[in-house]
Amino acid sequence: MIILRPSLPRKIFGWAMLVLGVLGLVLPFLQGFLFLAFGVFVLRDQHVWAARRWLWVAGRWPDMVTKLEAMETRMAARARHYAGRLGRVLRLRA
Repeated sequence: MIILRPSLPRKIFGWAMLVLGVLGLVLPFLQGFLFLAFGVFVLRDQHVWAARRWLWVAGRWPDMVTKLEAMETRMAARARHYAGRLGRVLRLRA
């Protein structure tokens, strides 16, 4: 079962990565495949078609997908931590 969590900033960033990926397939100085893969990774919670592609990638390279999703979890926790610290600092100065 695919669970979608819509987010406008993630959609914009994911589609930007897909556009860069398509450009990278044509231009020699961009790594098109990496941008395409990253765009699908970002959009996997936004669109059903991206979730299906991500399931294919997870079946093909399960170890890499596990590492990538763990890294995303760590980065989200770190961002929440720093946002909380920033919020406390701003409240102290107000």
